[in-house]
Amino acid sequence: MPLGLRSKKKEKSKETSKLVESEAAAPAPAAEAPAASASRLQFHTQLAHGSPTGRVEGFGSARQLYAKIAAAFGIDPAEIMFCTLNTHKADMDKLLGAQIGLEDFIFAHVKGQRKEVEILKTDDVLGLTITDNGTGCAFIKRIKEGSLMDQSKIVCVGDHIETINGKNVSDCRHYEVAKMLKDLEKGRVFKLELIEPMKAFEKLEPRSKGGTLPEAKISRGRETLRLRTKGPATVEEMPNEVEEKAIKKVDELLETYMGIRDIELAATMVEAGRDKKNPDEFAVALDETLGDFAFPDEFVFDVWGAIGDAKQGRLE
Repeated sequence: MPLGLRSKKKEKSKETSKLVESEAAAPAPAAEAPAASASRLQFHTQLAHGSPTGRVEGFGSARQLYAKIAAAFGIDPAEIMFCTLNTHKADMDKLLGAQIGLEDFIFAHVKGQRKEVEILKTDDVLGLTITDNGTGCAFIKRIKEGSLMDQSKIVCVGDHIETINGKNVSDCRHYEVAKMLKDLEKGRVFKLELIEPMKAFEKLEPRSKGGTLPEAKISRGRETLRLRTKGPATVEEMPNEVEEKAIKKVDELLETYMGIRDIELAATMVEAGRDKKNPDEFAVALDETLGDFAFPDEFVFDVWGAIGDAKQGRLE
């Protein structure tokens, strides 16, 4: 299908770059207030396997949040694999993404036992969905039922993939790890070194004086703290119903095309298309904000279509 997005993006890149620069510069004074209020917000946190309750504040990105949590508990930030909201369980539906409800309780899952597995690749599709924590820790978010990887009881949801055939991938993004797994040669044995999240009672330390964890605490407000890779965190309204449906669909498209799940990435893409009038403008916006991914034209069109379907009420 001759879409021609790439050439159009190049033709418009200078014009769009100037537009983005001018738009970014104009509202600078107004942006100061949300950043300041965001820096004063406090969140309660625990280590998921058990710890006293700590408080964190003054962060604007996932990397800064992990550093704050690590400082609160006296651990290395690199030990934190991922965080869940309002549950100490490794529930992949409760992963911390780009937004945190102002009443959410943060549970940090740290590295536990290491393990190794060797698997004969008998199918082109392994059945793994990979995500990451935004700081260089790729882990397994989903294992497709009945797939090749589902047959191995050693590999579990939540496991961090440390090496693939001896190559360390600890600092690789999720899409890079997913591509490496996809490119493994069929008919040959491959080896994975994994780290599972630490489980309760793996360390003989008390959870807290109360002895219970605040499970499933419900946020009553619509405001969230939006974490950003670039720029300060801001307090925003939660995505409306249309945006939520679009984000969910884009996240599914990421899994279909790239073998990853990333709500933060999906939300960023939906945000990029919020005021765009056509797929060409949307493609240019994606190149400006997410150029490192080099998304194929077919994927960009499907994402644009999903955003349009959500706006027209065609998504369930």
